[in-house]
Amino acid sequence: MSPTRRQKQQQKQQKKKDPAAEDCAKGVQLVWANPALAAMEVKLCREEECEVAPRHGLARVSSNGRVHLNPTRHAEPADWAWAIAHALIHLGFGHVPAATGERVQPDRYDLAARCTVVNRFLLTFPVGRTPDHLPPTYPDGDEERIAAAWRREGGIPAAYEHCGTAGGDPDQLLSPWDGWNLQVPDWQLAFAHALTRTMSTALDLAGGRRDAMLGGPTRLQPWQQALSWFVSSYPLLGGIASGITLVADAELARAHGISVAAVNAEAGEIYVNPLRRYDDEEWRFILAHEMLHAALRHGDRCGTRDPYLFNVACDYVINGWLVEMQVGTMPEGLLHDPELAGLSAEEVYDRIAGDLRRIRRLSTPRGKGVGDVLGGPLHPPRDHVDLDGFYRRGLTQGLDLHQQQERGFLPAGLVEEIRVLSHPPLPWDARLARWFDEYVPRPEPVRSYARPSRRQAATPGIPRAGRYFPPEEIARCTFGVVLDTSGSMDRTLLGKALGAVASYAEARDVPAARVVFCDAAPHDAGYLPVTDIAGRVRVHGRGGTVLQPGVDLLLRAEDFPPTAPVLVVTDGWCDVLRVRREHAYLIPQGARLPFTARGPVFRVS
Repeated sequence: MSPTRRQKQQQKQQKKKDPAAEDCAKGVQLVWANPALAAMEVKLCREEECEVAPRHGLARVSSNGRVHLNPTRHAEPADWAWAIAHALIHLGFGHVPAATGERVQPDRYDLAARCTVVNRFLLTFPVGRTPDHLPPTYPDGDEERIAAAWRREGGIPAAYEHCGTAGGDPDQLLSPWDGWNLQVPDWQLAFAHALTRTMSTALDLAGGRRDAMLGGPTRLQPWQQALSWFVSSYPLLGGIASGITLVADAELARAHGISVAAVNAEAGEIYVNPLRRYDDEEWRFILAHEMLHAALRHGDRCGTRDPYLFNVACDYVINGWLVEMQVGTMPEGLLHDPELAGLSAEEVYDRIAGDLRRIRRLSTPRGKGVGDVLGGPLHPPRDHVDLDGFYRRGLTQGLDLHQQQERGFLPAGLVEEIRVLSHPPLPWDARLARWFDEYVPRPEPVRSYARPSRRQAATPGIPRAGRYFPPEEIARCTFGVVLDTSGSMDRTLLGKALGAVASYAEARDVPAARVVFCDAAPHDAGYLPVTDIAGRVRVHGRGGTVLQPGVDLLLRAEDFPPTAPVLVVTDGWCDVLRVRREHAYLIPQGARLPFTARGPVFRVS
């Protein structure tokens, strides 16, 4: 009975199966499982008509980046893996560099010495299975020194003469670059980079910064799972968590004294110590603690207070809120006092500031005696973002979602602070306009029949009082400007500041302002029309920055009203000023005055 068509197909498939090819393919998979070797961009050739493939061994490598495999040789997958790794390391060690033009083949001393160095490396970098006929130990030194020693001694030891992968034939072949890639590759540099990445990954595994090798399956660390939980399950802080970057680096934590965690609001990063062990609930509490520090801008709210004491006060408040909201579990050692419930951070600061000796021994998540709100990023910052807008939007939207979904109780103090954040502060120019409205009086016209009367067309026979501004009223409505014209002043700052001053003064009908330019010495410009302050003012000086003589000159001027306010425009690099009347400062965004300002400070952005 003739076999059926299905049986014929099965017999045909069985005939096509090649056990040698299957074992070779499994060996190749073992090699590519090694990250350092998998990064080598090489080609494997196992064609029957290949003239370069070894006849007795397993593999031969050429400088063109090809590993030629014996198509008829039967071997175990582990043996194939070792032979292919041996050939790849020849490329990585620069034994067969790619180059154009005629190539001079190495002699038998160089061939044996290079195979000796590769086999010695594979003893500490195991891939596959080492053949039984190879020696267990190898001479020290690099390949040039080993080859030179064998030449001096007059021969190659028998144990090392045929320790390659091509049997008795050379397993290294130098050939001209055939141009399958336009750029001649540097196999040695590529292997060095791949090996460095592999070693760094291994160190990350040991330090707890990574949970799997490159290319392997990854598992989220507990702090990553906690951050993901906020994004998916806790809307109040989900918006903040989605924009926060976790930096888990044991070396960075040790270098900066971070015991558990710290936060930098400007960089949008939370730094955690991966060597600390907490469960998921405790990591949720820790990350919520740090996110609230950043979102409520505790670093900026410190002002002139002691940064560490204010950080401790904020810790008491935040931890009390998180305990009330039952967000995670508070780890042992964090600051919590039920007697401080309902107080703001500023009120807690006023209470604890009296016992400095005890407070200095308290511990924040960063450690004892140091705050976990960092003043600057621990590495180069990311691209600029509107941090105020990000944190404000994240908290306000999270609060709305939390209340809409009825996710639970929120402390009144936290809700109040979030509502305050939802109303952003006024920009500097709007606050400057309010200052003008409050301290720079507007001239009030006076009605008098002594002036030419005004008549209406509807009632031409009825005279009406005229309106005019008396000189004493005009002299009263003015202000002084002390302008820092030192070399450190930025022209953009000068333009923005003087433009704003001129526009608001003109809007309030102020005819002129008393201007003093000041650098190394004061230069009195007298009264200038407000329209000329920003446009046609000639800046004198450009020397040092000593502003006090300019302030004194303005205050002692007989033609300057005793009630007129003073506006000081500077970049902050100045001396200590004492202005004994109503005054304000106009400085660049990010600058700081070297003294405690008595008047308002407007920061030009």
